[in-house]
This record gives sequence, structure tokens and C-alpha cells, in this order.
Amino acid sequence: MIFPPPVPLSKVVIIGVGLIGSSFARALKKWHLCEQIVGCGRSFATLEEGLALGVLDVAETDMRRAVQGADLVFLAMPIGATENVLAAIAPFLDARTIITDVGSVKGSVIEAARRVFGTVPANFIPGHPIAGSEQSGVAAGQADLFCHHKVILTPLPESSTEAVHQVSALWKVMGAEVILMDPLAHDNVLAATSHLPHLLAFSLVDTLAKDDENLDIFRYAAGGFRDFTRIAASDPTMWHDIFQANTPAILRVLDQFTSGLNHLRTAVEMGDSQEMMGIFTRAQVAREHFSNMLSKRAYFKPMKQKQTEFIVQVGGTVSGRLRVPGDKSISHRSIILGSIAEGQTEIEGFLEGEDALATLQAFRDMGVVIEGPHHGRVKIYGVGLHGLKAPPGPLYLGNSGTSMRLLAGLLAAQAFTVTLIGDESLSKRPMGRVAEPLRLMGANISTGDNGKPPLVITGNPAMQGISYAMPMASAQVKSCLLLAGLYANSPTSVIEPAPTRDHTERMLKGFGVQVQQDGARVSIQGGQELHACFIDIPADISSAAFFIVAASIAKNSEIILEHVGINPTRTGVIDILRLMGARIDMENTREVGGEPVADLRVRSAELTGIDIPEHLVPLAIDEFPVIFIAAACATGVTRLTGAEELRVKESDRIQVMADGLNVLGISAQPVADGIVIQGRGGTNSSVFTGGEVHSHGDHRIAMSFSVASLRSADTIRISDCANVATSFPSFVDQAGRMGLRIMTREV
Repeated sequence: MIFPPPVPLSKVVIIGVGLIGSSFARALKKWHLCEQIVGCGRSFATLEEGLALGVLDVAETDMRRAVQGADLVFLAMPIGATENVLAAIAPFLDARTIITDVGSVKGSVIEAARRVFGTVPANFIPGHPIAGSEQSGVAAGQADLFCHHKVILTPLPESSTEAVHQVSALWKVMGAEVILMDPLAHDNVLAATSHLPHLLAFSLVDTLAKDDENLDIFRYAAGGFRDFTRIAASDPTMWHDIFQANTPAILRVLDQFTSGLNHLRTAVEMGDSQEMMGIFTRAQVAREHFSNMLSKRAYFKPMKQKQTEFIVQVGGTVSGRLRVPGDKSISHRSIILGSIAEGQTEIEGFLEGEDALATLQAFRDMGVVIEGPHHGRVKIYGVGLHGLKAPPGPLYLGNSGTSMRLLAGLLAAQAFTVTLIGDESLSKRPMGRVAEPLRLMGANISTGDNGKPPLVITGNPAMQGISYAMPMASAQVKSCLLLAGLYANSPTSVIEPAPTRDHTERMLKGFGVQVQQDGARVSIQGGQELHACFIDIPADISSAAFFIVAASIAKNSEIILEHVGINPTRTGVIDILRLMGARIDMENTREVGGEPVADLRVRSAELTGIDIPEHLVPLAIDEFPVIFIAAACATGVTRLTGAEELRVKESDRIQVMADGLNVLGISAQPVADGIVIQGRGGTNSSVFTGGEVHSHGDHRIAMSFSVASLRSADTIRISDCANVATSFPSFVDQAGRMGLRIMTREV
């Protein structure tokens, strides 16, 4: 919600000028938000101190006299005093006066208002700033205390819209992030995130203080103990009132904590190593995971704190040896199949990017113990085909369409209901293509508008096998149905209109599952048990593609890309570039874990535009953005058709690439299912003009235009690049080592 600026205030009355009240007064003065601040409280000494510090303009011990003619009354006294204060000031309030408070329990405050006024006044806007300090008193106030902190407002249906806007606008000017929330939801959330930790801190310090060796305990306490128990120094009176005001919610969350603590105690007592590891690994990542989920952002922290812009300098050659991160598609599947296998699956080369981490976190949420990732190493304690548990809430999948589509097939056959959600980008992507065939198998799936997320899946353990002819080639749809077929009571067959990547089929075989392949038909019999195995994930050819094109278009370049997966269902990018004249050689060809790999030697080449064969389109669907850069550097016209799938990726990759190429001086004409690019290769050392392009949050767009800098006459600026972390977290560093000149800037 966007709020207009606050209406100028003549008189603000602050009842309770401790830390919060004093900070609010200081912020009012700093931002010139009112003419007069009246402080009201029981202690005249405190009020005199406020006057001396310049925090208050007027001090008043009689709150009834103080509130007369006030534009805003700000209640910042202990929450237990709310009803008495409201009863005292009610007869003296003007009808226009806005009242707001700062109590950390909203239900009791609202009930107090109802008892005093008979109904909650329209101008009473309950609030709670999530900010504070162990310090207290008027002198502890800070004008910037609320800056970059959340303020929760809990208006009721009868609340005045104008009053909500005014209170919200005041907080926003002070630098706070304003959130509107239901009062009951607020009290439940705060019981878990604030009230319970304070209760535990008070209890822990009190318990240890009674110990016979308490002096040594506190003398040798480490940083973790001090950090956790710091909040036990908070005002006991205030917290006594809070615990009494929010008793039902606190008891519920305390019971949940006690149950979890007893569970951990049992694991420790019994020496249950796997259970302890599960609790610790889930806890290790939970804090950031839930922060990401609540803010609907992706997983990778360093690139997601702010909007990121790439500034790419012109020219250069590309040289050296490089091993790009592990294959994203195989990383996803290794987590999925390892989780439902029997035994411990160990993985090397796991891609620690946002999308693969989304899949990993989903299985942690469903009770699978997973160690890592650490430098690409992951260890999964499989739970078997029927061992997944209902997650505690929705499974948040960030920006990963692969995660959502593959998990839809697996979860359609479980014995619980689950909701799949994602970030803003994923929430716009089509899921009907998996929901419809799964429904034919007996799945109970509901989607959002137009078949888009969220997906609500009520599992059906009695799934039926089907024979499904896919209307569009899609490895994700095929894999989704094969995963569902693991649970079906009859064979499941998928017929492809064109070949797509076959990582799922290969990996299923590695886990001991029999998969039949007959031309375009892939079939699986349900009920087969998976057995844990070792997986060495090859380098991702989609990530390698940026450097393949870079070395091809930059003069005097030669690189070796090590251990690249060359699965024949993924090498469309190599086939297309070779047709254009690229010099790409495969060396040291071998097979690792059922997947073919090779070292790729790539040298500069004069490229020629081509009509891209449609049979290669599904085999290069993710690599087309950087292929378009190669096409721009070729001599003649390159035409792509049969690639309508590109319009429903993380962005409309046809339109977004066409727009960016046009900005950089390239004639690129989008068509319904492809694009026509007029190359400017040949003797032109500078193909692109330079300029500013928008990636629309699409990682492959951002990386592709970075490669264009090698043949640009001027700097290329690329906006909205934070999502590069979804597939290639180390792209900027590795590109720099190979010769590209990329600077990042947070905006």
C-alpha cells in the first residue's frame, strides 16, 4: 500500500516518555512533523528531563488536560495500563483526535478500547514498532530508532482509512516499513518471535543463577550465552504485563517449543545421530529460509540484499581453463531422488544456487535430513518412497520453476496436502501443463488464476498410470509425470513430440529403477524401490554456454571448459554454434555416474547466420539468450522458429532479448515463436553500440548481455541482475578470471 505524506500536526501528546515515546518525539522533531509535543507521565522528574533534553515542548502530569485539542495521542506506557489510561482520557478527546499505541499485544489493547468506548473508535489505530533496546528511559531515545525497522498496524474493519493513512505516513517518514496485519495474527506471530525468546531468556538466567556453581557459569559464559540472554536485562514489569496480556498465544507456542525440546532430549538420550543431525541442519538454514519466504525473495543472500546492476566494460579476449558450477538440472534431481531413496546418497559438484537450494529446502521441510551443501558436497539420509512427511507450512520454491513442476508430480501421490508457492516471478509462470496430466492420473491439484501458482495438492496414494502424449516438448513435464509414475499402480508412459533432456531417466536408472525407452516413449512401472548411490554432477552446459559464446566471438581467444556435461539431450547449443561456424572440440570424453562429460576447447571463429533447425530447439531452450548474442556477431541473418516456450520462462526471453539487442544497435525482430536477428559480424570489431538494457530479473538475460561487451563499442549497463544467483552464483568472479570486465553496483 502506498501512503500519501502525513498531514501536518499541531499538537501530539505522548503518554509514556521512555525509550519508545522519547524516540517517537525525537523523530517528530527531526522530520518537522508537528508544532508542539506534549509529554505526559507519572514522574515529573522524567518529564523535566525530557524538557531539558529538548525532547518535549510541554510537560504535563494530568493526562486529561494534556489530550485536549490533540491531533494525535501516542500511547507508549506499559501495556497493563492501557485500559486505565483510555478510561481517563476518553471524555476529553476531540472527535478528530487519532489514537495509536505501541503495545506488543494487540488483542488485549483492542478489548480494552471496546470496554472503555463501547466500540473501538474509528480513529483508534493499534500499532507496534518492532524496534527497541535494553536501554530504557527518556535519555535512551533515538530519532533513528525506527529507521529500517518494521511497524505493524492492526486496524479493524471499522477503522478510518484517513487515520490509518496518517499513522502509516508518520511511521514511513521516520524510516519504518509499515505492515498491516490482523490483530490475532500479530499476537500469534509475536508470541513466537518475541515473547517466547524473552520468556526463555528470563527462565534460563533465573535457572542458572540458582546453580551452586553460578559464579563460574557466568564468569566463563561464551558469546552465544551472552547474546541469547541479553534480552533478560529487559524491563521485568513490561514483560510481566505482556505475558499476562498474550497468555493463550504464549502458552500455545510454549507447548510447541516444549514438545520440540523433549523430542531433541530423546534424540540426545538415545544417541539418535540422524535425528539430531536433522534438527540441527534444519535449524541452521531455517532463519534465512523463513525470512526469504516472508519477503517473497530468492535464497542467495549476497546478491539479493539490494537491486544489482552490472556495468560491463568493452572489449577484451577470453582465455584460460575453467570449471563452471554443477549442472542445475542434475542438482535438482539428485536431491529429489536421493530423498526418496533407501540409504545415504552422497553428492559431489552440487550447484549452490538459489533454484537448487529451493529444492533442497523443500525436502528438509518434509523431514529429510540433509547435510550441506559445503563446497558442492551434500549428504542425504533418504526416507524411502513413502517416508516424506507433511511440511509445517507452504513449500516456498523461490524462483524455481523446475522445483515446482517436478515436486508437483512427486507430491501428487503423497498422503498429505501441501501448497507450493514462489516469488513474484514464479507466481506468474504456467503450471497447467503439469496439473492437467497429473489430474488424469488421479491427482487433486488446484491452481491460481490461469493455471498459475500457488498449487494446492491433496495427495492421492492411489495414483493411476497413464499414457500421455505431450503437446509440447518439455523435460520438466516428462520428469513430473515419471516421478508421479513411481507411485502409480499401473505403468506410466510419456510420449515426446521431440527429444528433451533425459537426466531424470538416467538418474532413475542409477538409483536402481527400471525405465523403458522405446523411441519417443518413456515408461516406468510404479512401486519400484530406489537405492542410494554416489552422484558426481558434471559442470552445467547452460553455464558453460556463456563462455563458449564468449570465446567464439572475442578475437584471439581460446579456453578450455572442464568436466562439462555433454548429455546428447543438452548439446543443442554446441550443435547450433557449430552450424554457425564455431570451433568447439570435445576432449577427454568419458562417462561419470551415467552422464557423458568432456572438456571443451573453444577458439575464436567467424560466425555465419543460419536458420536454426527446429529439432534442435528443445535441446537448447535455456541457452538461446546467449545464442542470440552469437547471432548478432555473425554475418547474415539468423532465424529461430518453434521456440514459443521462451516466452514463458523467467521472462519473455524473445521480447526481452529483442528489446535489449535493439538498444545495442542490432536489428532483432521478434515473431510469435521466435526471432529474426540481422548479424553485424564480419570485419566489424565492434558489433554492439553500448547502452542500458533491462534484464527483467532474468539471470540468463543478464549474463548474455555481459558477454556482448566483448564486441561492444561502449559500456553496457544491465539492470536487475540479482537473480544471476539462481543458476550461477560465481558468474562475475569466474567471468573476470576469463577476461570479461564486469563491475557490480547495488542500487
